[in-house]
Amino acid sequence: MEAAGTDEVEKIKSKFMSAWNNMKYSWVLKTKTYFSRNSPVFLLGKCYHFKSDEPGELSTEGSNFDQINAEISGNVEEFRKDFISRIWLTYREEFPQIRGSALTTDCGWGCTLRTGQMLLAQGLMLHFLGRAWVWPDALDIESSDSESWTAHTVKKLTASLEASLTAEREPKILSNHQERTLRRNCGDSETRNEVYHRKIISWFGDSPLAAFGLHQLIEYGKKSGKMAGDWYGPAVVAHILRKAVEEARDPELQGVTVYVAQDCTGKCCDCRFWLTL
Repeated sequence: MEAAGTDEVEKIKSKFMSAWNNMKYSWVLKTKTYFSRNSPVFLLGKCYHFKSDEPGELSTEGSNFDQINAEISGNVEEFRKDFISRIWLTYREEFPQIRGSALTTDCGWGCTLRTGQMLLAQGLMLHFLGRAWVWPDALDIESSDSESWTAHTVKKLTASLEASLTAEREPKILSNHQERTLRRNCGDSETRNEVYHRKIISWFGDSPLAAFGLHQLIEYGKKSGKMAGDWYGPAVVAHILRKAVEEARDPELQGVTVYVAQDCTGKCCDCRFWLTL
C-alpha cells in the first residue's frame, strides 16, 4: 500500500516537473536571422556562397582555402536541402515511459544526450551515405514553421519507425512491397541510400529497443550514477555513446567504434570522442 502511494507521488511529481520544464524551455522567440550575403556559410565542411553562382567571386585572401575540402555553391535551395538532410534530435514528450521513472519527456534535462545523439548520427551518415548525400524529399516536407512542423510533422515521420521498433527487435526498415516500389522509382544506389537513411534514423528512435535511443542511453548512464531526469555532462555522454556503439547488435554496426579522448585535466568539456570506422 505504501509502495503504491509512493508511486502515485512520483507520478504527480513527474507531471509537475514536465509541465514546469515545458513552460520554462518551450517558449519560442521568433527572430529574423541576419547575415551578409557576401560572406560564405560553411555547413559541416561544405561552403555555400550566395552572392553569385560563380565560385571565382569568393574571396579567400589570407586563408589556406586550397587545402579546404569544401564544395562551393551559390544555390540557396542546395543549402536548404543539405541543412534539412541533417538528423535533428531535440526535446520530445509522450514517448514510452523510461524504465525506473515516471518520465515520458526529456524536456529540460536531456539536452546533452540529444546533442550527443546528433554527433553520432552525423558520423554514421558520413560512414554509410557520404557527405555529398542529401535527402531527396528534403524540400517536399511541410512548412518548416517551428511550431507546426515540430508538433505535427515530426510525430508523423517518427510514428511508423517507433511502431516497428516496439513490434520487433530487428525491424524491417522497408517492406518487400515498399522496396520493390522504391527500386522501380530510382536506381540501386539511391535505393541503398534510402534504406540506410531510414535505418540510421530508426537507431535513434525514442523507443526502449532503439540502439541509440534515449531509453538505452539512460540505461548505460546508470553505471555512471546518472538517472532519468538528471543533467548529463558532455564527458558522461561521450562514454555512454561509446558503450552504446560497443553493445549495438546490428550487423551494420560491427567494426564501428567510438574512442573517447581525455587530456586528464578533469574538466568535462575536455572530453572528446571520435567515431572510427
